[in-house]
Amino acid sequence: MAESPEPDFPQVTVTRGFPSGCMGNHSVIFVVNLLSLFFGNRDGARLLESEISCVDSYGGRLLPILGLIFGGGHNVLVLERQPDPALTDFFKSLGLKLPEIEILSRAEFLDLGQRLENDVSSHTLLERLRSQPATTIDGYVTDETIARLAAMIGKHTLSTPEGSHRGNNKLLLHQHLERIGLPVFPTRLAKDASEIPAALRDFNEAGHAAAVVKSQIGATGIGLVKLATTDPSPEIPGGFFHEGPCMVQAWLQPGEHGIESVLSPSVQIFLHDDTACLYDLTEQILEDSIHQGNESPPAYLDEMDGLQSELFRQAGESATWLYQQGYRGAGSVDFLVTRHADGSFNTYVCEINARVTGATYPSVLARHFLPEGAWRMRNFELSVPLSGDSLLDMLRAHGELFDPGLRTGILPINFNLDRDGLVLKGQFLAIAPELPECRRLLDIGRHDLPIAWNYTHDR
Repeated sequence: MAESPEPDFPQVTVTRGFPSGCMGNHSVIFVVNLLSLFFGNRDGARLLESEISCVDSYGGRLLPILGLIFGGGHNVLVLERQPDPALTDFFKSLGLKLPEIEILSRAEFLDLGQRLENDVSSHTLLERLRSQPATTIDGYVTDETIARLAAMIGKHTLSTPEGSHRGNNKLLLHQHLERIGLPVFPTRLAKDASEIPAALRDFNEAGHAAAVVKSQIGATGIGLVKLATTDPSPEIPGGFFHEGPCMVQAWLQPGEHGIESVLSPSVQIFLHDDTACLYDLTEQILEDSIHQGNESPPAYLDEMDGLQSELFRQAGESATWLYQQGYRGAGSVDFLVTRHADGSFNTYVCEINARVTGATYPSVLARHFLPEGAWRMRNFELSVPLSGDSLLDMLRAHGELFDPGLRTGILPINFNLDRDGLVLKGQFLAIAPELPECRRLLDIGRHDLPIAWNYTHDR
């Protein structure tokens, strides 16, 4: 995607804190379009579909938070399959206002996209959505299908398609950060795979043992590959150059250039009207750059004077840029922080995720139930699938299920279901006044319940 000049934009007010209904007092139709994250890059979408488990129940994570984000009173969530009924009842018992559910399978979504592209309006879902009082349509990204759907039923999109596309483009963000003088990673551009070995040699000569190739648009680790700088013939997956040149960036790691440790904070944001709301600061739990969970607040903040203010400063600059692209909605600004032997640190924006992310769900729920508290979210996979009722009963019987009155406990965010409707995997949020208690809760839940489960990737 070619860089274009930035016109003059209105001022954006950067605020802190999470107000309920932060996206305004209107209702939304949210269409779960997870495999649209790559904006027409079919190689990326196919790779995500092959790697993510229980992909058709992924969107259930939006069920408990949609009413907290959009305060209009009648939201609609278009899912690929029905969410677990026991978990739905649990959310209701917590006083959460849940959206109306419509079901549109993956195959039906693709068929609908084709019909809309051909300007064919004969689909039963269209009439039902047209009659909804919600005036706004949103999705994980605003692609052409979402835009055509909105036009067909007389609604409007929260973001412009171009704003959603540009806002997720890592190269455009990198160019902006460089232009305004914020720190950036040592970077080379590669127009195709043949130019990557030369970039690796340059970084090797500069003392970097590894580098990362980033496609302009990626998600959940797809579109990113880490390479040794001594690799003479790296293999790059198909689709990396779908948007144009890739970035090849030095991989900053302990033991090189005075770096003692590396941290991965993330600032959670909402963009609405002329406001950028920075509402939470988390630490990402990563393995090979794949998301495994988050916790808040980061345990190291008190040890690093000035880090928090610098993170929010750079997040505000990044969120302002994102707003100017035409994006509105949830997102995150992900960072890498290097700590050095002399006590100094450097702060780099890694990327913006212009969408609801793996940290949006726990952040919104935790800040709703315990605004000044702490939280930790991990993905668990069960060795033997269970019913949702059984899993909730076990947590309840052991006194670990979240109780708003006690301000502590484990709150399941979503159950990923197998073909028989049993829980195969889930996202579990521990909420407590202090972070050590959150960690203890998840550790107890992992080892004390009469089930076997292990931490897993967020896909």
